[in-house]
Amino acid sequence: MILKYDVSYSQRLEAEAVHIFREVAATLRRPALLFSGGKDSMVMLHVALKAFWPAPPPFPILHIDTGHNFDEMLTFRDEIVARYGVRLLVERVQDDIDAGRVTEESGPRASRNRFQAVTLLRAIAEHRFDALFGGARRDEEKARAKERVFSFRDESGQWLPRNQRPEVWDLYNGKCRTGEHIRVFPLSNWAEHDIWCYIRDEQVPLPDLYYAHRRQVVQRDGMLLPHTRFLPLLPGEDPFEATVRFRTVGDATCTGCVRSMAATPQEVLSELQTSRLSERGATRADDRISETGMEDRKKEGYF
Repeated sequence: MILKYDVSYSQRLEAEAVHIFREVAATLRRPALLFSGGKDSMVMLHVALKAFWPAPPPFPILHIDTGHNFDEMLTFRDEIVARYGVRLLVERVQDDIDAGRVTEESGPRASRNRFQAVTLLRAIAEHRFDALFGGARRDEEKARAKERVFSFRDESGQWLPRNQRPEVWDLYNGKCRTGEHIRVFPLSNWAEHDIWCYIRDEQVPLPDLYYAHRRQVVQRDGMLLPHTRFLPLLPGEDPFEATVRFRTVGDATCTGCVRSMAATPQEVLSELQTSRLSERGATRADDRISETGMEDRKKEGYF
């Protein structure tokens, strides 16, 4: 009798991510998981919990707090930490502003998003992390499409293409000297559609921002930006209410939303069938600073 063992595409992606988590835990000494409470970091945490169950993940989760977060995201983050009993580390951009390591921008288009690199590199040095799990995916943006699963960073935290290592047959090289570290992307081969299929199938909890809700928004640069206390209005801008959801969530100053009536993962998946723009291309103002905006920030130590 021949037994057939069929796994879905989603299960294959999960198995690959589980292997990556366990590989890092076995070969590196002080990893941490970058966590914002967004959909990618929630999927990453869900997989990590399964990878090491019944034990907890053998690493903390790290949130780089810009001080310009959506209130809903911070509430959700704390609920998840309490629910799963994981160890949370929070490093704040405000501490680097107060210490004079960065100078805060001013004006209606000011953002703290770029300063996250400074705070992240400080956290890596202070906690002596040699590996950081990130939720970046290759389908998100052209600079991320170049990434290996194990992304080598030098003593300055920089990403340099010529320093990246070959990854043959799922064999990963995590060796690094003191001061260097590896950024690890377990979801590299997932697409936005895969993320939402997994959220649906595994019932992964998400902040309400990812589903349709009524919100005050402002039309700016071809995007709908949420009207919050962090977003000064430009002359002639008038906030209005719309039914929207967020495809990706970052700083409240630079994250746009899309008109939507999708209230469930399945409805989101149906919407994605007609979308012709990537989530970051459609809704992230910080990726529009230049043609090489993301790649320039990666070289500075960005996620």
